[in-house]
Formats: sequence, structure tokens, C-alpha cells
Amino acid sequence: MRHLLVLGGGTAGTMVVNKLRRRLSRSDWRITVVDRDDLHVYQPGLLFVPFGEYQVAQIVKPRRRFLPDGVEFVPGEIDRIDADAGEVLLAGGRRLGYDYLVIATGTAPRPDQTPGMLGGQWRASVFDFYTLDGARALAEALARFDGGRLVVHLVDMPIKCPVAPLEFAFLAEARFRRLGMRDRVELSYVTPLDGAFTKPAASALLGSMLDERKITVEPDFVTERVDAERKVLVSYDEREVPFDLLVTVPLNMGADYIARSGLGDELNYVPADKHTLLSRAHANIFAIGDAADLPASKAGSSAHFQAEVFAGNFLQHAAGQPMTGAYDGHANCFLESGDGKGLLLDFNYDTEPLPGSYPVPALGPFSLLRESARNHWGKLAFRWMYWHVMLPGRPIPLLPARMSMAGKHQPRED
Repeated sequence: MRHLLVLGGGTAGTMVVNKLRRRLSRSDWRITVVDRDDLHVYQPGLLFVPFGEYQVAQIVKPRRRFLPDGVEFVPGEIDRIDADAGEVLLAGGRRLGYDYLVIATGTAPRPDQTPGMLGGQWRASVFDFYTLDGARALAEALARFDGGRLVVHLVDMPIKCPVAPLEFAFLAEARFRRLGMRDRVELSYVTPLDGAFTKPAASALLGSMLDERKITVEPDFVTERVDAERKVLVSYDEREVPFDLLVTVPLNMGADYIARSGLGDELNYVPADKHTLLSRAHANIFAIGDAADLPASKAGSSAHFQAEVFAGNFLQHAAGQPMTGAYDGHANCFLESGDGKGLLLDFNYDTEPLPGSYPVPALGPFSLLRESARNHWGKLAFRWMYWHVMLPGRPIPLLPARMSMAGKHQPRED
């Protein structure tokens, strides 16, 4: 019997095992999932926790609930992978052999990588919201905040859910207006990028939206340290941005065991073929979702589209056949813009976000690269779809893995 071992029971790992368990013979294949705990967090929901819009029970559920019958779940910390021996070593000494390995342990914020970030102001005036503890602490801080300089800050790219910092800035601005305190808050968006986003057309639109809301953008800001004593961000070119409340997205990195195993790049992401997701170094190891070094958006939609392609490819690869599926970098992201509206971006490796309608040409119901109430409701509805359709690996015919140009058009030039 062959053994498929999946490291990570998050979005990508869960979808992979749900898709493959249906298609791999139980008499021929054993499937095991390893993760450090039994808590599955709906990560897009963390954005709403600081604003009191989601409760923990809505975004945290047991991992085991979403794993199919016939899949073994092993809780434990991963110490390292011995790729030559075909084994994974857990922190307690247990060894798990494998015939095929899928690395799906994602990415995580690392505030320890920026000097001063974990200083005396951490969770006092410096907060993250990419973790449940951070989002809950930030909710309390926002409730106390009575005015001053609020800075939304990115240390470096890539980050998971790259639109989330922009969403936080838009939602915070709308909150302050709603509470009648906007004139008491100076809002800044500090980024290492040369604009609001990585894609030119979207960056121009989002930049204009920040301008309209009087949110100052500090571009090309490469953070050297956080001066906690003075409550100042300091860049390598010695620019300084003071803050009263800092909402930061720390450097994101893959899991440390990737480095200990000699399988990652400088950020602990696994080098993999950007179309097949197969490791560039080992013919029986795949990396999927945020754990891979793909030049794609680190987002749940990317993991979903990758899993669609991966399932068929894995069956071919395990049968000794060429893999015919090719992931094209497809991702789409709902982006909250405040006041009950949102945008939708749809793009891939080669095509930046374009205006149009999605997923059905002309009918939508969602508009691309344009604010609408439907996009806002689409984002809220996505939570139900995540738990009940995406994680169980059910097919979604209207959302093909390969990006379609149907319904899209080039923006008019002014």
C-alpha cells in the first residue's frame, strides 16, 4: 500500500485530501494529515474581528470535521523532513514514512524578524491582525482609540491575502467616519511597493481610492526597524513615520521545519514548478498553497485553483504518466472598501486585474475592478461557501481553475 502524507490541515491541505480520497483506492492508498493542532481558522474572517463583525465560533472550527473518512489525522509539531529517506520526523520523535509528500503548511507572520517590533509596544500600540490573538487584541485597541496617527504597514512582500492591509485601511476609515471622529484621525498606508498594489491597473484604482479617503500613502518604504520607545517606523533610507496606533503586517515566512530540512528558499518557501506544483528537487514531493514559492497571490482562491489542477496531476504522476494539468496563477480576491461596498479582482500569472463581470460574462453578478454592494455581499457569502463547498473539495463549475477572459475588457484610457 502506498502512503500519501500531507503536511498541513489548512485550506490547501484539506482540499487536497478531500479531492484525492474520492479518487484513490482505499485498498491501495493510505492518506495521513499532520498539523500542530485541531483548529482550522477561516483566515479571511480575521479582518472583520477587529471591527466586531465576526465572532470566533464563526471562523474557527475543528480540522477533523473537514477531513474525510479514511484519512488519518496526526496532531504534532513537525521537526524536519528527511527527503532522502522518505520520512517526516515529528517533535516527539515519531517518524512517518511516505511514498508521496504534499507540503501545505502555509505562511505565517514573523514579527520577530523586524528589529523592535516585539519591543515594549507589542500588543500595546503595535498590533497585527493575521493571527486570532492579534485580531482580538486589535479589536480592544480600536475600541479604546480616540484619535491620533493610525498607520497601516507592510514590512515586505509576499504576504498572504495581499489585499487585506488595504481592506483594513478602508474599513478603519469608514468606521471613524461612522463614529464622527474622522477629523481626529490621521491615516497612513506604509508599503514597500511603489504604489497601493502589485498590479498596475489595480494599483492605480486603489491608490485613487486611498486619496479620496484622505489616507496618505508612503511608498517604497523598506522597514529597517520599529523604534518602540519613540513609536516610530524607520526605513533603511532613514525616513521615519510616527504612529499612535500601528497596524502592521509583519514579514511572512514559511514554516521553520522547511529550513531545517534544507528544502526552502530564504523565506522558507518550497521551490516548486509554477504550473505542476512539483518540487524542483524531489520527484515525490509537491508544495501547494502558501507554502510554495510560486509567483502567484498567496490567497485561499489560489489554493483552491491549485488543488483543482493538482488532483488530476497527482493521479497521472503516481501512475508514471506525464502531468497534463497546468496551474496558470489564477486568483481572485474580494476587497472590502467600506460603507457596505467592495471590489473584486481576478488575475493570473500573465494577466493583471481587468474590468468586467464575474463569473458569468455580462451577467456577473459581481463586477470586476469596480466598487459595488454585490461585491461586499459576495465577500460575506464566501464564508459559507468556504466551509461547505471549498474545503470539502466539491466541484464549482462556475469557477474553473484556468482564468477566463470572457466578460473582461481593457480599461478605457482617459
